[in-house]
Amino acid sequence: MDIAQLRLMFEEVEAPEPANDEAPAAPVARSARKPGGRVPLPAHFPRQTVDHQPGPCSAGCNGQTVQIDEAVTEVLDYIPARFRVIRHVRPRLVCRSCEQIRQAPAVDLPLPKVMASSTLLAHLVVSRFVDHQPWHRQSVIFRRVGLHIDRDVMSRWARKLAWLLAPLGERLFAYIREAAKIHGDDTPVTLLGNGDGSRTGHFWVYLRDDRSSGDMSPPAVAFRFSADRGGAHPAEHLADYQGYLQADGFAGYNALYRDPKTKAPRDIVEVGCWSHARRKFTDILDKSPSPIAAEAVVRIAELFAIERDIKGAPPDERRRIRQIKAVPKLEALRVWLETQNRGLSSDSNLARACRYPLNRWHAMIRYCDDGRLEISNNLVENALRGVALGRRNWMFVGSMKGGEAAALFYSLAGTCRLNGVEPEAWFTDVIERIGNHPINQIDDFLPWKWQASKLTNDLEKAA
Repeated sequence: MDIAQLRLMFEEVEAPEPANDEAPAAPVARSARKPGGRVPLPAHFPRQTVDHQPGPCSAGCNGQTVQIDEAVTEVLDYIPARFRVIRHVRPRLVCRSCEQIRQAPAVDLPLPKVMASSTLLAHLVVSRFVDHQPWHRQSVIFRRVGLHIDRDVMSRWARKLAWLLAPLGERLFAYIREAAKIHGDDTPVTLLGNGDGSRTGHFWVYLRDDRSSGDMSPPAVAFRFSADRGGAHPAEHLADYQGYLQADGFAGYNALYRDPKTKAPRDIVEVGCWSHARRKFTDILDKSPSPIAAEAVVRIAELFAIERDIKGAPPDERRRIRQIKAVPKLEALRVWLETQNRGLSSDSNLARACRYPLNRWHAMIRYCDDGRLEISNNLVENALRGVALGRRNWMFVGSMKGGEAAALFYSLAGTCRLNGVEPEAWFTDVIERIGNHPINQIDDFLPWKWQASKLTNDLEKAA
């Protein structure tokens, strides 16, 4: 069995993220349409009808015509995006009787002294953090239609906007830390210094998503940015958290689980990831054939197959099935790994792959004892894909403030995606209203609550 065949055994246990017009909990049916086939044009798109009348009958015929049928051809059209200037005119009036001068109050702009509407600001943010268009590329696109906005100006606007939306980002992260189980991970990014070269910064990501265990609480994701990968950062992020943390074997997480001095357990319980363990063996198979690595992949695949059958089931049922089916396979896998490891050179990649799950075995099998837990950390890795895609385009983060602003926008846009909320509509409305919104009602802008409120308003208007 080659590596390609082995990878096919690992269809992801996690469902794909819902599209913007899909409900997060609804099952996604696989389309029977062939790739590249024609799809119906969306019914909600506006239609413009062009009436094409046939020519006259044969020469000299003046008979009355009756329509018996019609042929309709629908062609998808595109109206290029265009800019406009909104002029807010406030006439100053004076009363001839009392000589009182009156004028409407100044217009509240989303950002003080920034002559940009919430629609434009939302478009810039979504283009940058959802569609991965760097500021420079957006500036070039705008110049083609005669609008000159420098990329540094866009960056300053984004940092001001991040300051405005910061309370919402903090509330979102607080909501995530209320969960009994969260997923954690990180990814590197180049951080430019102040004239002293560059270094490697990191985006940390924390995810709440329990839909696989039948919990329909809204999913959410939060990013944080740091200038290095020190363990002090996740310790700060999760200082008040109590519950399960599912993450990889990064040593920087160790202080979360046990006190470094006394080794006493803390309030955060480690949950291992079998995808990371599997990857150690598939990396070996990518380079050369290995019967031991191939068998390890097959054995781990059997564990993932069990998870596919119980996806979406209640926690008690998931635990029951795992105890019956997964626990015996895990015990056999542990004995097999120990046996293989004894016959390998301790410095070999294969020995290190065997030791990875063995050295954290209790964390690796913990998912069998609680149906809320997952077999892998793939959910949070999916949340990081947007950063990985964007990093290829924008290449680096220009400053700490820029990294912190990016982390906030990735949090908000990622949570919109998880909940099937169209991000540009959400950003437009929130940017427009948040400046005058009571801080104690900030939850109104959480994407799932905003979506529910919008649906309610639409239904009331339709009635």
